[in-house]
Amino acid sequence: MNKQEKVNFTIETLQKIYPEIPIPLEHKDPYTLLIAVLLSAQSTDVRVNKITPILFEIADNPYDMVKLSVEEIREIIKPVGLSPMKSKGIHGLSKILIEKYNGKVPADMEALESFPAVGHKTASVVISQAFNIPAFPVDTHIHRLLYRWGFSNGKNVVQTERDAKRLFPKDLWNELHLQIIWYGRQYSPARAWDLEKDIITKTIGRKTVIEEYYKKKRK
Repeated sequence: MNKQEKVNFTIETLQKIYPEIPIPLEHKDPYTLLIAVLLSAQSTDVRVNKITPILFEIADNPYDMVKLSVEEIREIIKPVGLSPMKSKGIHGLSKILIEKYNGKVPADMEALESFPAVGHKTASVVISQAFNIPAFPVDTHIHRLLYRWGFSNGKNVVQTERDAKRLFPKDLWNELHLQIIWYGRQYSPARAWDLEKDIITKTIGRKTVIEEYYKKKRK
């Protein structure tokens, strides 16, 4: 298979497995999504989905959020980790939303990336999932899989994102990034990986990755 055939095979396989794509983080609007994605940094979606209902029952909009102190926010979100930085970020960005954007999350990458505790990946997720603007947020699963599949050299997430955007059609970016995340979790994890169940890597994977897998299996 040439590169384009491998890309086509990947898209077709993912669409067969995930015709309907579940959204990993529970939310009801752009603001609650922004907070949930911010909380998910170096945490798990499962843990975040346990904490956000507690937080959003008290404050599910920036106006209610700023009524809480940074310390109060921190107490609620402690289980997701990095709570000192995240609580300051949540309080700070809520204040900015009220002062500059009438309490509404802007559909603008640059504006989102200027908010405290909001990086490029968080902004990309919000842009794609809340506003349906094409973006390709790269998390650890996408970074790992695009290397395994020989679509990127795996040097850094910036390069992986650039390669993904170059290879995949723009109108598929938003669903593809979610499909790859789910596929990575279910069929191509970093640990306890079973290549026999991982149809995409088994079919089109980087030769050195597959050789390394079998070498480890033989030990």
